[in-house]
Amino acid sequence: MTQEKELKASNGYIMLFVFLFLFFGSIIGFIVLSNAWFILGIIIALFILPGLILVNPNGSRVLLLFGDYKGTVKQNGLFWVNPFYTKKKISLRARNFDSERLKVNDKLGNPVMISTILVWRVRDTYKASFDVDNFENFVVVQTDAAVRKLASLYPYDNFADEGLDEDITLRSSVNEVSDALEKELEERLHIAGIEVLEARIGYLAYANEIASAMLKRQQATAIVAARHKIVEGAVSMVEMALHQLNEKELVDLDAERRAAMVSNLMVVLCSDKDATPVVNAGTLNH
Repeated sequence: MTQEKELKASNGYIMLFVFLFLFFGSIIGFIVLSNAWFILGIIIALFILPGLILVNPNGSRVLLLFGDYKGTVKQNGLFWVNPFYTKKKISLRARNFDSERLKVNDKLGNPVMISTILVWRVRDTYKASFDVDNFENFVVVQTDAAVRKLASLYPYDNFADEGLDEDITLRSSVNEVSDALEKELEERLHIAGIEVLEARIGYLAYANEIASAMLKRQQATAIVAARHKIVEGAVSMVEMALHQLNEKELVDLDAERRAAMVSNLMVVLCSDKDATPVVNAGTLNH
């Protein structure tokens, strides 16, 4: 037997009635009639009792007879099976696993702290019971291994300013990274009969030793990008001003005065602080 087999167990309520009838009937009979044969009824009743099993919703019982797998009871209710069966209880409910924060290196070699949240459940009780030693510990170890592998495949962030323009990053590509993590976990946990319902990155940050430096780097990148936009806007405004002055022939500027005007406008438009206007009254006329 190398796969799960669902076992149809006997009705437990009938056997419970038989147990109660034999046990209490034999006790009463022994007391009233003082016949030793009633002791045999008590022994038979006690033999029946270990065979009663209760299976709750989304629960199961794996049954073995002297090391031989006989099947799994998944139907809910009270049942009776061979009293010599070894009964192993396995829950089929969905479970959450919030991994510890791991320190790993991303694709660029930067140390990052990362953790994952996994939602899983047992799908195959045979594999969970006999193909791995401890399926719960197996989930923990394989999840950590999958997270370490995933972090090494993608950079933490996209540094386009250094020519490292990645399509998928750990920080911005949440859906893509989660899909890749789910696929990796499904491949790793299939051997244990585990079904992966959902996997998401629960925590992501740079490690403490580089967090400050990377924050400054991000701030510098943002400042450079903002300056780039400001300069682009200033150039377009100066170009528009010169075009309208020439088109409407409001003033005739030679190359030197045009350059001075462009320089003054760029300083005013790109300055961090409010510029103080200075009236020039002596250079427009010869």
